[in-house]
Amino acid sequence: MIKLLSIFLSYILILFNSNLIAEENINELKIGLLAPFSGDYRNLGESLLLSTQLALDEIDDKNLTIVPRDSGSDDKGKLNIAIKEIIEAGAKIIIGPMDSSFNGELNKYKDIIFISLSNRQPKINSNVINIGISLESQLKAIYRFIKKENKKKTVIMYPKNEYESFIDKKIASSQFKNFKIFKYNPDPKILTGEIEKLTNYSQRKKNLEIRKKILAEKKDEKSKREFKKLDQLYTLGNVNFDSVIVIDFGNNLKSVLTSLAFSDVDDEEVLFTTVNQWFDESLFYGNTVKNLYFPSIDLKQFKKYNDNYFKIFKLKPNEITILAYDALGLIYYVWKKNNGIKSVNDFFIKEKIKGKIGTFQFKDNTVTQELRIYKTLEKSFVKQ
Repeated sequence: MIKLLSIFLSYILILFNSNLIAEENINELKIGLLAPFSGDYRNLGESLLLSTQLALDEIDDKNLTIVPRDSGSDDKGKLNIAIKEIIEAGAKIIIGPMDSSFNGELNKYKDIIFISLSNRQPKINSNVINIGISLESQLKAIYRFIKKENKKKTVIMYPKNEYESFIDKKIASSQFKNFKIFKYNPDPKILTGEIEKLTNYSQRKKNLEIRKKILAEKKDEKSKREFKKLDQLYTLGNVNFDSVIVIDFGNNLKSVLTSLAFSDVDDEEVLFTTVNQWFDESLFYGNTVKNLYFPSIDLKQFKKYNDNYFKIFKLKPNEITILAYDALGLIYYVWKKNNGIKSVNDFFIKEKIKGKIGTFQFKDNTVTQELRIYKTLEKSFVKQ
């Protein structure tokens, strides 16, 4: 299978490159693709290439050509070589790179438009448009959902790490009011104690013990019934918040959710939300929080994309490659609508653009996505 894939990828590259020697066509749209075809992220690069091939086939326009080049893995020199080769091939719009840390390099190519897949900065910076699922778009969707659920006291939780200051700035510029920030140590051994303090666990546990002791001395039926009910609990009394946002993912997220559950925070009373989820089914297993909500791309379109990708290539795509698929569709839409693309200003169109990941909007020099809220429920994801 790997050998067949390599042959297929080579065929695609040869097919793409053969278009470079064709006679220049003023009606032709050439789009560069910067992807890591070598290094640690080679598999991702190959998946990105197949994703754009899938989009190319569905658009089915002979005037559209992709020029792929190897940007390497965290290799500034190789990135610049790839950009120059793409420009020499006649493309003035480039999909990529993945990492926003290279934006300084991209600014050197003033006449070239880069559609980056990064989610770090939704603001359109000179010649760079980032279309990744930004934290701003996710927080905006969560804000609307929390407001709809009539929650008044929100705790925003995130770890003390290298992304801390980045998250600080995003929250400061968000719509949230009357919220509390809680930064935690990602070490699970320390985390549990920190969350116990946040939830006032020791006092609530003591409240239960005191109340049970009082009831145990009474003999009336009402007291007996209350004692029996309290005997099923771990604490007595509510926490001082009604919604929580955990800005974390993977095992770290699960550790936070587990600690909250062990501190007896009821997910029927407190709204649990999180970010950065691509329908991770591991959330169904070993997770003590059953009612977990998160903003995400359209699940139906995500499944359709994955199914089509697997049907054609017999492989599962990297989840982020759907962004490259949408990037190609976005560029083509703007090109057709404006009869060409001269600068990033051509992307500032009033109407919303529907893609696989959701609905794009270019407003106030910012790219936003209208995300949907999903809930984990009985080993499935349910749209709210």
